[in-house]
Amino acid sequence: MTEKISAGAPPILEVRDIGKAYGSIIALQGVSASVSAGEVLCVLGDNGAGKSTFIKILAGAHQHSEGTLLAFGEERRFSNPREALDLGIATVYQDLAVVPLMPVWRNFFLGSELTRGVGPFRRLDVQAMRTITRDELAKMGIDLRDVDQPVGTLSGGERQSVAIARAVHFGAKVVILDEPTSALGVKQAGVVLTYIARARDRGLGVVFITHNPHHAYPVGDRFLLLNRGTSLGDFAKSEITIEEMTGLMAGGAELEALAHELERPTGASGAPAP
Repeated sequence: MTEKISAGAPPILEVRDIGKAYGSIIALQGVSASVSAGEVLCVLGDNGAGKSTFIKILAGAHQHSEGTLLAFGEERRFSNPREALDLGIATVYQDLAVVPLMPVWRNFFLGSELTRGVGPFRRLDVQAMRTITRDELAKMGIDLRDVDQPVGTLSGGERQSVAIARAVHFGAKVVILDEPTSALGVKQAGVVLTYIARARDRGLGVVFITHNPHHAYPVGDRFLLLNRGTSLGDFAKSEITIEEMTGLMAGGAELEALAHELERPTGASGAPAP
């Protein structure tokens, strides 16, 4: 069930004319966008469009060179990812930081293990971690056979979904997802999109990075299109169709010219020329 969002609340994250330069190389310039609670912002672009730089600025891995970054309405300049995480900004990278041979519950609490007892009698509270893992996954609609199974035995979509549930459990207010569907088949991509929608419906903000408009459009509320480090626009779903989005990403004129170039030449009778 979606959490009630107070009227007039500022976006969880907002960037205004944000930019990043590495020496003389401009990686990102003049990009503006925002994501609010219970909303999915899709950031689309091909390789080299600036998506990775955009993620790193939001996640606190890199500082922006120009423009303004606001979190919960307050201007911020993160020095490291821990500062962003402490504010509830969690990033799930494409190459998930999981230990394949460890069980799901160990990966769920990796680095944040629960313990019981004191001093030399302190030990892992395995039962509590198993129970919490099972309950938190169930809240996201993830039904695993056994939380003791190695996380490496899960499908790519299931691993991404466990990572989303983990971020939610540890207090994330916004989850940044780095190409979570890029290496997945149609069915597993659909699994991840379902859990993105469930995170949104629980009141989280979601920043969904992807190069695939067919994955973005069904789940997205807003769409930021990047090309060579600059913004092609920030659109609400009502302002753009999937066909228009695809055309902008591909470069409509270039795509049309390519289509003409690839057409099979025909003879006078209409049959392909020999």
